[in-house]
Amino acid sequence: MNATSLFISLAALAWVGQIFLGGWQVYRFNRAYNALHGQGHVVGLGRSGGRFKPRVVIALAFDADGYVRNGFTLRGLSVFARPRPLTPLIGLHKGQLEPSVIFPKDPACQTALALAIKSKL
Repeated sequence: MNATSLFISLAALAWVGQIFLGGWQVYRFNRAYNALHGQGHVVGLGRSGGRFKPRVVIALAFDADGYVRNGFTLRGLSVFARPRPLTPLIGLHKGQLEPSVIFPKDPACQTALALAIKSKL
């Protein structure tokens, strides 16, 4: 096997691995999102980030009165990012959720939280 064939084989293997790991991440996100949907009346979802910056996804389940029942965040630059619980927000009313106060030094989380509050509310 010459160097070109080896390089193409390694690139194809990396590509298949990326597809597999990306699908695994989507599967974990969907499971977490479906679990949230069962806990709240309305689920707000917000995303921020750019092409070369770590992306942040925040999902919040609100009850009928507008209080946070549960939530999670998914942040990272790679497919190894996984949903992590957002327990400090549980019990807060949507009117109390100030992104700049909750995440004072993280603009990406501020944007994602603002969009999660705004979506469907």
